[in-house]
Amino acid sequence: MSSKDLKTLSHSLPGPDDIVRSELSNGIVLLVRSNFNSPSVVVNGYLMAGSLFDEDAKLGLAGFTADALMRGTAKRSYHEIYNDLESAGASLHINGGTHTTGFGSKALVEDLDLLLELLSESLRYPVFPDDQVELLRAQLLTSLAIRSQDTREMSSLTFDQIAYPGHPYSRPEDGYPETIQAINREDLVEFHRVHYSPQGMVISVVGAVDPEDVADKVTGLLGEWENPDQPPAASLPPIPAPADPLTRKIDIPGKFQADLVVGVIGPERRADDFLTAALGNNILGVFGMMGRIGETVREKAGLAYYAYSRLSGGMGPGPWYVSAGVDPQNIEQALELVRQEIKRFISDPVTADELADSQSNFIGRLPLSLESNSGMASAILNLERYELGLDYYRRYPDLVRAVTSEEILETARRHWDSDQLGVGIAGP
Repeated sequence: MSSKDLKTLSHSLPGPDDIVRSELSNGIVLLVRSNFNSPSVVVNGYLMAGSLFDEDAKLGLAGFTADALMRGTAKRSYHEIYNDLESAGASLHINGGTHTTGFGSKALVEDLDLLLELLSESLRYPVFPDDQVELLRAQLLTSLAIRSQDTREMSSLTFDQIAYPGHPYSRPEDGYPETIQAINREDLVEFHRVHYSPQGMVISVVGAVDPEDVADKVTGLLGEWENPDQPPAASLPPIPAPADPLTRKIDIPGKFQADLVVGVIGPERRADDFLTAALGNNILGVFGMMGRIGETVREKAGLAYYAYSRLSGGMGPGPWYVSAGVDPQNIEQALELVRQEIKRFISDPVTADELADSQSNFIGRLPLSLESNSGMASAILNLERYELGLDYYRRYPDLVRAVTSEEILETARRHWDSDQLGVGIAGP
């Protein structure tokens, strides 16, 4: 991509001149971008009510609470909520996470009032009906039973327990059967009372809307919301040394596939070297046929059903890992090839062609990810979540082009240690 093309691209991306940021008196941050080329509107956001606040004995409480919000409010029953959404062809979901509880919704612009009303009711006035709480509990327990037999999920969970022993990141957000069983309706009510608050809440709206009109609507529904009982934002404890032993296998009888996760702890999203790490990861196990990992383990050796690498930077230092699904008889061979590629990754700089291809890939896929209102709303939300600045996407092509092979090697060596790899395996 030429410098002229890059300049044209930068001007077409969202920035301070077309993202309207405002803050309500109660702390809610509102981000709005107009797009009159679409008749729809998307409302995404989050608030500070994640599983970091969960006690070990009731792990999964944050997620349980989030899932229960739309099971009935002070104004609408569960069935009325979903009938109203379906009648408008709209969607709304609320999901718990580690640091935050997030929400996403979409409707035709003429139904924005309905969307915001349902969101406001669900966040502020849930009633947690007993019958719906028990129905939801049964659904959550079924999901956990399915998870326990899923080799891919269990290998990931096992890796987290190795990489983050005793740390909140070692815990599954959805808890365990015994912790979900221990949660009662009063726990849901109390978690909502304490942790649901406008302070720290961010809302992103994209579509055929006027920013001032959106601000008036949001202020009318949420502007008077206060919660003096909200605790300070949860802070992450220091990351501990990996657990010993570094390799752990979970036996799941009757399966024909084993899944493995091999990795370390990577940078958080706000770290200075995150973009450099992301470009390196693209080369390691994403670009093309899943990068070097996919080419070596799957294409050439034929040892894996899938093989890729992932960098999971978020609010804290997430895992940076290689994942593969293999025939149980091929576990050791696949592990050896993965280790070889990791050693290569931290021994020699990536080639000029690999870097150029990865840079072009990053720059080219950005505008594609922003084509839809949903993609744009999520992207704008991340600007606030990770304190990137409203001009980040305008600067992004230049930031990507500035990364060198030597910087990728330095970053890889800073995070990867071939002698300290956590290995989680699940299978027969």
